[in-house]
Amino acid sequence: MTGVPASAAGGSGAKPVRGGKLGTAAVNQASLWNIANILTMVRLLLVPGFVLLLFHNGGYDPVWRSFAWAAFAIAMITDLFDGHLARAYNLVTDFGKIADPIADKAIMGAALVSLSVLGDLPWWITGVILARELGITLMRFWVIRHAVIPASRGGKLKTLAQGTAAGMYVLVLTGPLATLRFWMMMVAVVLTVVTGLDYVRQAVVLRRRSLAAERAAVGRTAEALNEAAGSPGAGAGAGDVVADTTGAAGAPEAAVRVSGGSTAVEPAVRARDGAEAER
Repeated sequence: MTGVPASAAGGSGAKPVRGGKLGTAAVNQASLWNIANILTMVRLLLVPGFVLLLFHNGGYDPVWRSFAWAAFAIAMITDLFDGHLARAYNLVTDFGKIADPIADKAIMGAALVSLSVLGDLPWWITGVILARELGITLMRFWVIRHAVIPASRGGKLKTLAQGTAAGMYVLVLTGPLATLRFWMMMVAVVLTVVTGLDYVRQAVVLRRRSLAAERAAVGRTAEALNEAAGSPGAGAGAGDVVADTTGAAGAPEAAVRVSGGSTAVEPAVRARDGAEAER
């Protein structure tokens, strides 16, 4: 649950390159049926199995809860392995990008909600952790046009603390171990909140920098057009320059008019209609 999908290894038959960057050919050749994606699928299948084992025989049978703990532990370990394989072999699939974070949040969410339903874990803890995970996921989509927020060491430590604490709550523990698991969960909650706030800070900073860079680029473009207009042989006068910014479909999105040192933005429709009238 690091926020960066890692289950991306493929099986194209090409020789793996350790530590290299992903290339277009590698992405296109990646096979769906590779070891990393299989581990992710196993983790997804373990989610309902874990819930059934945990609630079997009323949900308080120590033996069945031990089986549930084993399923939970396997799911958490596969998350480490598929990420390592994806980074080591540099092969990506779209399935891995989507399924890996879903599997991570599904197993942890299932554990927290199930433990709260059984009365072993306070609902406020479950609410804080799930709200943070959902909020950070939505925030990543909010800033994805500007930049990608990398996974931090704090986020990885948070994931480890959550997995350890939830696993201890799945087991039937008493005495000092029960006290230890409570404090471990408190550590996980603190890390969850602190890293969540840090991700929000990063998102705001990255978005501001990206917007500032875009404004600076527009300003440099206008200056370059003014200089070009003032050079000998230029088709337009130095005091009246029109620059069109073109969208992905090739249609003008806006026209920037520099006249006497002032800049005005004209709507795309007006620029397009003017061009059609001239033709």
